[in-house]
Amino acid sequence: MEDIILNAEIRSEMGKGASRRLRKAGKVLGIVYGGKKDAVSIQLSHSDMLKATSNESFYSQVLGLSIEGKKEKVVIKDMQRHPWKPVIMHMDFNRINESETLNIRVPIHFVNEDLCVGVKQDGGVIAHLAADIEVTCLPASIPEFVEVDVEALSLGDVLHMYDLSMPEGVEITAMLHGGDGAAAIVQVNAPRLEEEEPTQEDDVPEEDASETDESADTPD
Repeated sequence: MEDIILNAEIRSEMGKGASRRLRKAGKVLGIVYGGKKDAVSIQLSHSDMLKATSNESFYSQVLGLSIEGKKEKVVIKDMQRHPWKPVIMHMDFNRINESETLNIRVPIHFVNEDLCVGVKQDGGVIAHLAADIEVTCLPASIPEFVEVDVEALSLGDVLHMYDLSMPEGVEITAMLHGGDGAAAIVQVNAPRLEEEEPTQEDDVPEEDASETDESADTPD
């Protein structure tokens, strides 16, 4: 799948001063590497990147990167954002080879939460412990997302990586090379017990109450 096409230019200006000027001009700085080719510094439209990155599938698919008309197939490997502003600071892209497996993070979609046994019968609360998962596969086999069905989970149940079902040709990276995939993905927790709020009478200390009674019995 390659639905997103990004347009970029080769970046010739380097250094902190040049980086500041480019960012003020509405550019995102980036780099493309891998594929047994030299790394290339690039610049992209910030408005275009904000729009592209708002699409969840941007992070889990092969992207088309057109650098001054020359197209390459890449995946996003890293992205740096400003700590509090809606600004993308830098993007790293990795060239891909269609015949070589790659590691890529794909989002997790939790389904049937409204039908979850532990929620409906026991008032439990579903806790998402992971938002995405790293998989290993060929570029053509990258799943758009991994679906996790929580309908059958009871109170206290936990789903781990090894419980997940992967599409054919897709493996969980953590379980390769001897990994056990024991990391938890989702669990159903017991509901929190709400503490009873003290009544107005409970708020009055005993000694204050006795003082009030004594003052009432004292003649003017």
